[in-house]
This record gives sequence, C-alpha cells and structure tokens, in this order.
Amino acid sequence: MTEPLISAANLAKHFDVGGGGIFRGGRPSKLRAVDDVALSIMPGETLGLVGESGCGKSTLGRLLIRLLDPTAGSIRFQGQEITGLGRAAMREFRRSMQIIFQDPYGALNPRMAVEDIIAEPLVIHGTKSSVERRQQVTEMLDRVGLPRRALDRFPHEFSGGQRQRIGIARALILRPRFVVCDEAVSALDVSVQAQIVNLLQDLQRDMGLTYLFIAHDLSVVRHISDRVAVMYLGKIVEVAEKRVIYNDPQHPYTRALIAAVPAPHPSRRSRGKRENIAGDIPSALNPPSGCRFHTRCPHVMPICKDVAPPLTQTQAGHQVACHLMTQA
Repeated sequence: MTEPLISAANLAKHFDVGGGGIFRGGRPSKLRAVDDVALSIMPGETLGLVGESGCGKSTLGRLLIRLLDPTAGSIRFQGQEITGLGRAAMREFRRSMQIIFQDPYGALNPRMAVEDIIAEPLVIHGTKSSVERRQQVTEMLDRVGLPRRALDRFPHEFSGGQRQRIGIARALILRPRFVVCDEAVSALDVSVQAQIVNLLQDLQRDMGLTYLFIAHDLSVVRHISDRVAVMYLGKIVEVAEKRVIYNDPQHPYTRALIAAVPAPHPSRRSRGKRENIAGDIPSALNPPSGCRFHTRCPHVMPICKDVAPPLTQTQAGHQVACHLMTQA
C-alpha cells in the first residue's frame, strides 16, 4: 500500500491566553485548539475537513505545514519526521507544502504588482534570473485562467474570484506536492465558488497535487473530496470515504451536520439517521471532560462524561470516536 504523503500522530496545539497578575490571579489559561489528533493523507487525495467555527480546523492545517509549531505530537511528510525541524532544516520542505488562504482581499499585498506577488516564493527560494521567473509566472497565470496583462496590475483592480486565482498561482508557483486550502472559496459568490473548485480539481489532476480542503459548506466538500474528516472542539470524531460519511454517518455530531445541509427540494431530504443538537460549541479554554460532544449529544451515557472515546475503526476505512460504537 502507498505510504501517506503527510500524517500526524497525537498532534496538539495549546495557546497560552490571559495571564496571572494582580487583576487576573492564577496562572495563564490554555486554549486547546487541537488536541490529540491523528490524521493521514494519501498522495493525490483530497481530504475534506469540516466542523463548526472555532473547532480547530485552520489551526490543524497550519500545524501540518509547520506554520505553527505543535505543542505535542508528530508530523511526517514523505516519510520524514518534520516536527522538531528548525527554520533552516524546514526550508527544503517549504517548496512542497503551501497554503491557499480564505480571504482573497487580505492575503495579497496591495502595494505589490501581480507579477511580484506570484514570483515572491521564487525569489525567496533563489530561483534563477528575473527573465526565468517572469516566464514561470506567466505560465502559472495561464494555468489559473488569468491573462498576461494582469502581470503589471495591482490586487485592487481585480474581483474576489480573480484575486483568489492570484493567491492560488502564488501557492502553486513552487510546484508543491501538498496544499492546504483553508476556506479557499467561502468568501466568494456561489457562482465563483464553483469556478474555483473546478479550477482546483483541474490543477490537482494536471500537477499531481494533494489537498487538505477546509470548509464549512458540506456540499462543496462532498463535490471535491475523496475522504472527509469531521472535527469537533479540537478532536477528530469521524473519518470516512465521502460516499460513506454522507450516506451512513455514525457519529451523532456528523449526523447532525449532514442533516443540516439544505435540500434543494423537500422531496430530496435525507430519510436516513438524523440528529438534533442544541446549544453552542463549548469553549476550548475549558473543554468538557470525557467525550467533548457529550454536553450536546442526544445519546449521552454516563461513560461519555468521564472517558474520552478513542478514534476506532468500525469498518474498512471508517473511523469513529463514539462510545455508541462499543456499547452497541
């Protein structure tokens, strides 16, 4: 079997917030953004990552490409451990790991021309002459569907979808293998979203890319992903091939997410297992003990309040973290 392109084990990221001092008292609090996550992504695959706002999706994506240093755990890229590498040692991996940001307005320097924005990674990594850089940038503009005349223009002269194409070109100019798409279409109009998703799929096919696709829109995730991972309050609660997770979700939280997807017509509403959950996601500053979903789960049992369920395989390729699986 092919080895994962990137994998994580026991990965955690805790942020120090607040502080001691005479007005606060006590020690600084810990925000547990990501806690004990295990994940793997195969070469050429798109793994969709979904969950409510604040559950740690973007933090996990940044950890995988080492934009953030983990508090604990292990990250392996192409079979090599990269968790503890310093800036100089990580440099050779940076070409192969890139990110497309959510906000096409804030992600681009308004004082730089498009050519300089896209060529910046080439300059940082010492790529050849200005003539060769311009040729590569021009080729990449063509790949993302922008004309050559865009080279000398500035970000404010483009629409949101065009700006996101510039961001995609910048992320791909180094020919990476792994790309984190962090809510890459959520700030765009629906019609433009479809264009960008189709572009990402075409680029994946042509350039052999592997994606972590972070999103709220489960319809978009279903369209682009091969597998889907569901995250809740810093933990992965279910992972499965997209057909399985949409047709037969096992975790109560996943069932609630799937049931919340609007149907184009009442006759097309899912007749499968549906869950209704109440309340808001708890604070990562003080997550519930045991299963973190137990405060909102309609099937909560005594064990859920005290023991955190491990992510276990219920069938081939389908992992669920829920005590219902062991109590059945």
